[in-house]
Amino acid sequence: MQNDVISYFLSLVAIDSESRDERRMIDTLKADLEALDCTVEEDDCHHKTGGNAGNLHAIFPGSIQKPPILFCSHVDTVTPGKGIKAQIVGDKIVSDGTTVLGSDDKSGIAEIMVALHRVKQSGKAHAPVEILFTISEEIGLLGAKGFDKSKLKSALGYALDTHRVGELVLGAPSQNSFKATFHGKEAHAGVEPEKGLNAIRIASEAIAAMPLGRIDFETTCNVGIIQGGEATNIVPNKVTIKGEARSHNPQKLERICNDIRTAIQSTVARYEAQGARVDFNCVQEYKSFSVAEDAPVVQLAVAALRKLDIPFTTGKGGGGSDANILTANGIPIIITGTGMDKVHTVNECIELDQLRLGTDFVEELIYGYSEL
Repeated sequence: MQNDVISYFLSLVAIDSESRDERRMIDTLKADLEALDCTVEEDDCHHKTGGNAGNLHAIFPGSIQKPPILFCSHVDTVTPGKGIKAQIVGDKIVSDGTTVLGSDDKSGIAEIMVALHRVKQSGKAHAPVEILFTISEEIGLLGAKGFDKSKLKSALGYALDTHRVGELVLGAPSQNSFKATFHGKEAHAGVEPEKGLNAIRIASEAIAAMPLGRIDFETTCNVGIIQGGEATNIVPNKVTIKGEARSHNPQKLERICNDIRTAIQSTVARYEAQGARVDFNCVQEYKSFSVAEDAPVVQLAVAALRKLDIPFTTGKGGGGSDANILTANGIPIIITGTGMDKVHTVNECIELDQLRLGTDFVEELIYGYSEL
């Protein structure tokens, strides 16, 4: 593998790896990790997720006897992520505008791998490093959920999966997903619409009654998918909506989900005499986590950033990541920036200097942890 993070990043984004199609990325990373003398194991998580490759778990051996430090990134990208043609324009790397770039999260992977390569070449004493590259993160953290967390041996860790280098995310919300299927009654819309019961109308009234958007400073709710109807001349007899609620506060999350359920059930109740009914399901996707500012995992990151003269911020985020899943195993983990920008769009980009700084940061974390 290349010792230059720019070249290595460009080689990674050229590999297609949309969720559930990560085989080539996993094979590439497995070979590169083994070339660094890591012990590497691929699990069988994909048998449950429907993908073609499992998570990669590796140990980069160290000469200092202490528990490892963990670095985690995910290998999958969102769509459109096939045939990415990355190019350097000025001080940034961009795609050709027809696909995402894939810096979410291949920038994290590149920074971890090149930092490990530098550490190996330096010959300096260091603690062991644990690496976890997960699959299918973008479609529900499926790889992290399916990974056997008991295999993790680290004292603390970092999920490289947010924006500017120096951004330290110390907490993330819980997320519940909900699905409601409204049942009405079909009829010919032009001949006898009065004999039908429009499921789309019922769903619309239920959505209008729900609390949506920014509920408060730590709670959000959204309906993102509506599916239903067969033709404009048929009164629709079924429509499904899917949405989510998030909060850093578990009591607020429970309350908002109860409000959603109430909005749905009370709306359907108004049409029950005409045969309306609903199937409703609400499930927890992941739990929130929060790490204190004075925790060793945070202070180690702050010290590394200060040593590198990189400005930093600390705070809580609004999105979920593998850190939500992995922290449930008891390892303190925070989310750190890699330089990715405008992710999940065809305008995604990353600055060249951000990739370099991210690599320096990972390398300094390894040495800083080794000296503790």
